[in-house]
Amino acid sequence: MSRAERLLSLMQHLRGHKHPVTGTTLAAQMGISVRTLYRDIASLQAQGADITGEPGVGYVLKPGYLLPPLMFSVTELEALVLGMRWVNRSTDDELGAAAKQAMAKISSVLPAEMRRELDANTLLVGPRADPPGLTEHLPQLRDAIRRERKLDIDYTDANGAASSRTIWPFALGFFERQRVVVAWCETREGFRHFRADRLVSLTTQNVRYPQRRLGLLKRWRAEMGITGEQ
Repeated sequence: MSRAERLLSLMQHLRGHKHPVTGTTLAAQMGISVRTLYRDIASLQAQGADITGEPGVGYVLKPGYLLPPLMFSVTELEALVLGMRWVNRSTDDELGAAAKQAMAKISSVLPAEMRRELDANTLLVGPRADPPGLTEHLPQLRDAIRRERKLDIDYTDANGAASSRTIWPFALGFFERQRVVVAWCETREGFRHFRADRLVSLTTQNVRYPQRRLGLLKRWRAEMGITGEQ
């Protein structure tokens, strides 16, 4: 591992801890000596990283700092490019454009050698064939989730039955041929899943739902028996 990669790895380890972590713990996680760790922390602090703490007490990194220039391994770049290409091809126009812009920003701050790796990436995403209505409501759904707003929806289920409901949307699942809204349904008083392409209409209320979306997500995961990052 080069020194630049080691410094980046140290930043990632620090970001993974919300509370002060001792130098001994960090050194063990990275497989380096405590002396090397202290030297690397001093280097990061000299470059502007807002790392507070001291030996024997622990260290914590305040959010908002990136190492200049931005550094990635070749495999990390491949993952980024593939992910951005998938977003561009498999979501709505707004999110796809944002993926392109984000990739352009990343490319603009990469060292020349890494930029060549980015330009030469050969991991491709196949063409999409969306069923009608798959992406039509996605921007409004994402906005409601982001702002934790109630939605009034008209929905048609798999049997063609129509219903009107008020929901609290808190997650959006992207599957190969479906986009699924995960929400608390006021009508059913429980968690429900709604296919985006079966939404006939939706209206965002100027009312914030009474629980935080992360809390709803946690409860839904527990109820569904979901662990990890699915």
